[in-house]
Amino acid sequence: MSILCLRDIGFADAETLLARHGLALARVADGAPIPGSYWGEPEAGIIGTTVYVRGDTPVHSMLHEACHLIVLPPERRAAVHTDATDSVAEEDATCYLQIVLADALPGVGSARLMADMDAWGYTYRLGSTRAWFEQDAEDARQWLLERGLLPRLPLAATPAPH
Repeated sequence: MSILCLRDIGFADAETLLARHGLALARVADGAPIPGSYWGEPEAGIIGTTVYVRGDTPVHSMLHEACHLIVLPPERRAAVHTDATDSVAEEDATCYLQIVLADALPGVGSARLMADMDAWGYTYRLGSTRAWFEQDAEDARQWLLERGLLPRLPLAATPAPH
């Protein structure tokens, strides 16, 4: 299974999702450098409130960088260039939120996104993204809830505490 890229999904769907959070999604020409890319091409880049991608940018990368901006207070977003993480708590919240938001993208979903995160090389104590999300991410979930960045889900839909 290859990692799902922006060219594999509807660009307009991704653009709409980011716009709901006050972010712009900018498409960069295939083969061109991606502005603000922390990991280098083809990974997404961030500058201010804009997420930069190409067709070969992994969906998980676009969501991850967008979520870095979403978890920041709006007054901090404008100063972001390439690296937005201030703390482990923000990084964990970013990872959690990207999994949640994947369900809002047709053809993606959280299960596929977590598989792609594992394939890319995200690492967690429990050995997989899914195990982390379901059993070890209560602190990230709580961080997001306290800031109003996560919808309150019915108890049955929330990951089991560890």
